[in-house]
Amino acid sequence: MAEGPVVGHQWAVELLRNSIKHDRLRHAYLFVGAAQLGKSTLARHFAQSLLCTKADAGRACGACRSCRLQEAGSHPDFILAPPTDRQGQPDRENGLHRAEQAADIIRQALLHPMEGRYKVFLIQDAHRAHTNFSNKLLKTLEEPPPHVVLCLTAQDRSVLLPTIVSRCQVLALRPLGARMMEEALQARWGVAPQQAALLARLANGCPGWAVDQLSQPEPLAERSERLAELQELSRSSRVARLAFAQKLTAARNQTRLFSLLGLWTGWWRDVMLAQSGCLEQCANVDLLDTLADTAGDYRRDDVQAYLRTLSRVEGYLRHTVNTGLALDVLLLQMPRPQAR
Repeated sequence: MAEGPVVGHQWAVELLRNSIKHDRLRHAYLFVGAAQLGKSTLARHFAQSLLCTKADAGRACGACRSCRLQEAGSHPDFILAPPTDRQGQPDRENGLHRAEQAADIIRQALLHPMEGRYKVFLIQDAHRAHTNFSNKLLKTLEEPPPHVVLCLTAQDRSVLLPTIVSRCQVLALRPLGARMMEEALQARWGVAPQQAALLARLANGCPGWAVDQLSQPEPLAERSERLAELQELSRSSRVARLAFAQKLTAARNQTRLFSLLGLWTGWWRDVMLAQSGCLEQCANVDLLDTLADTAGDYRRDDVQAYLRTLSRVEGYLRHTVNTGLALDVLLLQMPRPQAR
């Protein structure tokens, strides 16, 4: 199995490569880890190695018809769920929510491969699946056809049915080190050293996030606006804070909301580190002077308590809760600067 665009996770690459090389394949694999950590990328290239017609010691050749089809996203024996949108991105808003989608996967699994030995399914964001979907899929996991390999990704195995987890080989991927990401950004994507260092710190070990920033018209420009907005909110009245919470709730954009909460968490964590004399550990390396000045404005206990609140509320928001109420609490409990 070739690494391809996979960054890090060498232990998982070796494990999957050896399973192909020694013909010790499991019928189902579960890739677990944070969003944009590289779960789907690793699963896709595992599939490429399985489908490659000239694979050597578990490594895809990258040149045969099968590899070219896989890299173009058009291999007939590789099935992606949820399907992609017009931009080639997973349709996560309308993703794994319907039992009929599981029925379609089951139907396709019964068909023999069109070109190779295997038919590989990549089921993304399995933690978002409805119970009906999971229950229908369980039958295929329990008694899969011999030509089927199922790959599932999830951010948290605890929200999956235990019966599904027990039938998969679980690969729990860990965040990457900042140095590894910095080197990869420079070597593979040609990012300037200063920007690579900043992106590597801000990504919290998730290379997909850093690479996504490179596709933006003005990388990191919105971050500066959101951080300025955050500092203004910390000095705002309760009325202004509640109005901001209502605006977030009305937007109904979960992806944007969690991105914002991640940004806030990173900022308050850096404030806490600055208060502890650990500026060199901060993620916002381009704002160290601001962090050093800001650290003295807040009580350390307030910052630590708010980081716990952020973590707790983010967890609530990933489940069935009143979004408006949760955001009201989050905004009202934001630390205020001390009077000097």
